[in-house]
Parts: sequence; structure tokens; C-alpha cells
Amino acid sequence: MAKKIISVKTVVAIGIGAALVFVLMRFVAVPSGVPNTNLNLGIAITTIFAAIFGPLAGFLIALIGHTLTDLTFGFGVWWSWVIADAVYGLLIGLFWKIYRIKEGKFAVLQAVYFNLIQIIVNAIAWIGIAPVLDILIHKEPVDKVFLQGIVAWGLNAGVVLILGTLLAFGYSATRVKAGSLKAE
Repeated sequence: MAKKIISVKTVVAIGIGAALVFVLMRFVAVPSGVPNTNLNLGIAITTIFAAIFGPLAGFLIALIGHTLTDLTFGFGVWWSWVIADAVYGLLIGLFWKIYRIKEGKFAVLQAVYFNLIQIIVNAIAWIGIAPVLDILIHKEPVDKVFLQGIVAWGLNAGVVLILGTLLAFGYSATRVKAGSLKAE
């Protein structure tokens, strides 16, 4: 029998995660004061789902959720930011085993790793990828896109630091730890 590439659980998680990201990005976006840059609670969902279900889930959740959000705003898909978001989900998911959320072992040390990784990956996505692609694809002014990227990095890192960490602790606490059940 052929090995499954992706589990049914992961497919369902991608659907739910993308829907949550869409709803949060579309209807709960808080303007930052910098044009086209919002406080985005959807980043916490991308992060927690990627940390639990891995890189493919993180990539697809961000890609689908962000694309749907852009399509419903009516100004077209801003691929530079969609790609940055998808790469963010992918990179966060690469470290899923370190976080130990799925095992119910997300503790202070894992929270420190989780946040160091997300801060670095947010910087890669929002200070590196998004502004560079804005310049290459959309011919946007350098100072504008790097200001947007720095603000997005700070806001996203802050949202994940607070909301993402709380979600990770909460979900991890619901998981049954191996060896915790005893026969009577």
C-alpha cells in the first residue's frame, strides 16, 4: 500500500485554518496607521496550525487564507504579500517537532524557541520577502515597502508572541501525554 502524502486530519486542518485566517484578516483587521498594513490576528492561526500540522499545512493555510482575503477586497491579489505569508507558514512549520505542541509538552523552553523562531521568520517574510517582491513585481517605492514590512514584522511578531503563545499553551494542555494513562 502506498504511503499517504498528507493525512485527512491535515487536510481538514488546512480547510479550517484557511477559513479562520480569511475571516480574521478580512473582518478583524485593525489599521496600523501605515497604508495597507494592518494588525493581523490571522497570523496567530497560521502559526499555531503550522506548529501543530507542519510546513505544508502552514504554507497552504497562509496561501489560501491570504489569497481569499485579497480577492474579497476587490483590488486583486497582492502576490508579494501572499507569497511572504505562505513562506512564513512553511518556515514556521519546519520546526514543528521543536515546539512539541502536538505531544502536549509545550513548556517555557518550547515557548522561548517558538517565539525566537517566529520573530526571525517574521523578519524574513516581512522585512525580506514582501518588500523585495513589492519592488520587483509592483515597482513600489523602496522606502514605502520597507516601512510597511517593518511595521508588519513588529505587529505580526507581537500578535504571535501573545496570542500564538497562548494558543500553543492552551492546545498543548488538551493533549494526552504519552504514558499518562495508567491501568487499574
